Amino acid sequence: MAEPTPLSPDELVAVLAELDAWEHAEDRIRRTFRFPSFAAAFGWMSEMAIHAERMHHHPEWSNVYSRVDVELTTHDVGGLSMLDVELARRMDAAAALRS
Repeated sequence: MAEPTPLSPDELVAVLAELDAWEHAEDRIRRTFRFPSFAAAFGWMSEMAIHAERMHHHPEWSNVYSRVDVELTTHDVGGLSMLDVELARRMDAAAALRS
């Protein structure tokens, strides 16, 4: 697996336009996901944990009942990388199936 590299300013602009539900804050992106129930939220988190483990890229997240707050950043590069983008895309797609 190639080492991650930080997104360039142009890449960051393009990514933020694509991930419009995500908020950009300093060196990370964040989003709150809402699900119909605790079980749906926890099931989604379990699915995302498997993807994150395979990617060797882990989110910072917390869960309260049907809400999951997520922050993504690539600590190794001190900011955002394509790992964050890929995981955000997977999270968005999986959440859309559970809404």
